[in-house]
Amino acid sequence: MTTVAAHPQPRGWVDNAIRLIEADSRRSADTHLLRYPLPMSWGGGADIALYLKDESTHITGSLKHRLARSLFLYGLCNGRIDERTTVVEASSGSTAVSEAYFAALLGLPFIAVMTASTSASKIKLIEAQGGRCHFVGQPGDVYTEAQRIADETGGHYLDQFTNAERATDWRGNNNIAESIYEQMSAERHPIPSWIVVGAGTGGTSATMGRYIRYRRHQTKLCVVDPENSAFFPSYAEGRPVVTEIPSRIEGIGRPRVEPSFLPEIVDRMVSVPDSASIAAAHHVSRVLGRRVGPSTGTNVWGAFGVLAEMVAAGVGGSVVTLIADSGDRYADTYYDADWLAAHNLDPSVYAGALAEFERSCGWVWSGSSTAS
Repeated sequence: MTTVAAHPQPRGWVDNAIRLIEADSRRSADTHLLRYPLPMSWGGGADIALYLKDESTHITGSLKHRLARSLFLYGLCNGRIDERTTVVEASSGSTAVSEAYFAALLGLPFIAVMTASTSASKIKLIEAQGGRCHFVGQPGDVYTEAQRIADETGGHYLDQFTNAERATDWRGNNNIAESIYEQMSAERHPIPSWIVVGAGTGGTSATMGRYIRYRRHQTKLCVVDPENSAFFPSYAEGRPVVTEIPSRIEGIGRPRVEPSFLPEIVDRMVSVPDSASIAAAHHVSRVLGRRVGPSTGTNVWGAFGVLAEMVAAGVGGSVVTLIADSGDRYADTYYDADWLAAHNLDPSVYAGALAEFERSCGWVWSGSSTAS
């Protein structure tokens, strides 16, 4: 006797939900790839260029828009999100803002789990997209509390830190790596010598590194990490690391190495002082005429170091990094002198290194740690 068990699920709502997300993507043009204006006076004969992939132009204002879209599609296509699902995430920043947007697009409730110390401005951004904020006392509690809420409501915990590298189609499908290479195709050096990205969930570096290998490009991947983050010491020492102090650079840096981070496909890591990240963000903002976020400063600090190395070696080529989000959402923090002083952050210490870089492409600052 053949025994059959079936649990047929009507897919009309899910089909329409995927259509809504795909339609939203088609209404959005790709983000810009900006050529950063390097001084014409540099010597050494090296023909180099720096490009910034501007992810701040997404409708929700950050790189995390791509991740949120992928996480929702991942949940829908794995049967974990339907029309009755409460969607939950452990995030107080840009990821939660973008996820709240997609939840509202599908008519689903969204709960972001965060610490009680989260700034009012970040809470407001999430709530403006229709999300609800749930608070815990300690940063390490956000993961278990998010899972508890999902279990209690019969909902789905998106879990960006575990699923970032799983949810993104690293072979293509308009992921950020494919987009960069397509936009670079008519440039003087279409295959970047280096791509520089931050370590947040680990998903962006995983996508970049996998795509580079899949397409057999000679590009090297540099991952930058703020101080007090676990990614750099874990990479340098080859062992799991947990830190006690949370990162002060929003969007990147974690107290533990997240499951989505794949160190085996990273060619180099650079640990960047927090004040250097902020100094570089201020510097880039002056050059571009608009504010960029602090993690962009971390990215650019790492990119400047790579460029200086290339010039010193007389090697031509291109370097690509990211504008992760706009600096406008940090007006009362990283762009406020009183806030910086209260948090013992002094960007002026690094002004000399940035000025020397612009003058000669010399990289005089030795405070960044590097591991290959």
